[in-house]
Amino acid sequence: MATILEPPVAVVAEAGTVPPPSRTRAEAAAAVPAENPWIIAISVMLATFMEVLDTSIASVALPYIAGTLGASNSEATWVLTSYLIANAVILPAANWFSLRFGRKRFLLTCVVLFTISSFFCGAAPSLGFLLLARVLQGAGGGALQPISQAVLMESFPPKRRGAAMALFGFGVVVAPVLGPTLGGWLTDSFSWRYAFYINIPIGVLAVFMISRFVHDPPYIKNAKAGAFDNLGFALLCLWTGCLQVILDKGQEVDWFSAPWVRWATLTLGISLFWFIRHCWRKKQPIVDLRILGRNHNFAVGCALIFMLGFAIYITVAMMPLFYQEVLGYTALTAGFVVAPRGIG
Repeated sequence: MATILEPPVAVVAEAGTVPPPSRTRAEAAAAVPAENPWIIAISVMLATFMEVLDTSIASVALPYIAGTLGASNSEATWVLTSYLIANAVILPAANWFSLRFGRKRFLLTCVVLFTISSFFCGAAPSLGFLLLARVLQGAGGGALQPISQAVLMESFPPKRRGAAMALFGFGVVVAPVLGPTLGGWLTDSFSWRYAFYINIPIGVLAVFMISRFVHDPPYIKNAKAGAFDNLGFALLCLWTGCLQVILDKGQEVDWFSAPWVRWATLTLGISLFWFIRHCWRKKQPIVDLRILGRNHNFAVGCALIFMLGFAIYITVAMMPLFYQEVLGYTALTAGFVVAPRGIG
């Protein structure tokens, strides 16, 4: 029997829920959901928009968080970085968890964890408690983007996938820009805690819609997860953690003049080299780096999305602090000043 084209490699590789390459037309037809695909798109976009929004919504509230919890502005920036580290570490493992526990069940678990963690972020009595809640929040949100992409690609016929991914891309790009404005309004009008509480009703609605409209395709139900790549996951945690600590705290101790920065850099270099070597040679690694050599389009796409993320998140994190601490703007005004960059 003739086979059909699979979803683009860039999407399925990131999503991790790659279907068998020999799926037939009959098997693909059985995987097509009975629900309206746009309803499914809205269901998964709610969770994704909420997760991406939280990467930047707290940026304008950092001075208020620091003042309330008795911390410095430098210490308060860990509210952003702890979330991003947990997010980045969990994302590559979405494949294994989806196959092991079922994609829908894992997606619902992530949304529930993200929503509950959002409540604890808003109710945090200390900076340490807030950082712990943010790590859990980032862990819950790390798999939402790739799983949402996989669900979207399978819910739409090939001719309409472009429109579906345009909707997804619009939400992913707009959310970090909208975050500071919304966070500034909530902080000035109510409290910085509502920048986290706002996730609760969205999360509840997302759980309802996902449980009602999203279903696992047959190949996910019948899939068998292999052994988890413990070494690859540990190395990923180690080098990303070292990198973030060096970048976040290095300027406070004059970079390499501090012994701990030199040791952290050595650990970063060794663990990163070991991680790349391990993932390149292992048959089923946590991150399949060999695809970068086989598919040049995917490699270029990864490089471009890296530069896009670099440009978006570095300004989202730094500019609100500059406006408030140096220019004396309120949180709401700083959010409005940041917002126009989203027009592009």
